[in-house]
Amino acid sequence: MDLTGRVAFVTGGSGDIGGAIARGLAKAGVDVAVSYVGDAQRADATAGAVQKTGRRSLAVQLDQRDANSVDSSVGKVLAEFGRLDILVNNAAWNIGIPFSDLNELTAEIWDRVLETNLRGPYLLARAFASELRRHKAGRIINIASVAGITPGGSSIAYASSKAALIHLTHCLAVALAPDVTVNCIAPGLVEGTRLAERVPDEIKRRARMQVVLGRTASTEDIAEQVLTYCRAETVTGQVAVVDGGMPAGMR
Repeated sequence: MDLTGRVAFVTGGSGDIGGAIARGLAKAGVDVAVSYVGDAQRADATAGAVQKTGRRSLAVQLDQRDANSVDSSVGKVLAEFGRLDILVNNAAWNIGIPFSDLNELTAEIWDRVLETNLRGPYLLARAFASELRRHKAGRIINIASVAGITPGGSSIAYASSKAALIHLTHCLAVALAPDVTVNCIAPGLVEGTRLAERVPDEIKRRARMQVVLGRTASTEDIAEQVLTYCRAETVTGQVAVVDGGMPAGMR
């Protein structure tokens, strides 16, 4: 698919991975809306970077745990751009809790992680489904984690949410075919990001030791994989691991 003139909505555009994805899409000729929960300044900086490429942009406040907030953001994006072609479900929340500390992983934390990382992407996909189907060339890319493939990551809740997001990708690929492709990226440790700062040090140490390339995942490679999925015409329901080559993520 030619991306010139398309419109994308990247959730979590105030973050490091979301910002890289938004900038990558803009360089490919896409107008990009980004969402943020509370950090409007970082979201505006991402929108500004998009605009510097000559593309239109918009920063939208979104709490994707809230169905009303989801509907409001959908309305703002469509009112501004008149269409949507690409939805990137990147926004997520994590907290560092070692797997063995079951008592520390409370019901409240579990719900916040699952509602943000799984329920939110579903609500957004549902809300945008008719618009993505309209041009018969819609794209959804979900940002999961290698923790959704093999037990690891910042907490059991986070790993479980990302495993479920991977399967949601498969289910939506069936539900939205043939008009929308739905694919997934499963990054490993992406050092230097705010999400990585919440990963327990022991988990990060093990990840560094295991990667066969000697370097962990990069935001730039994740953004490039988003572009690959957007351009592809016959790829759906797939998961690409971007992690520097952790054997546990190879399959």
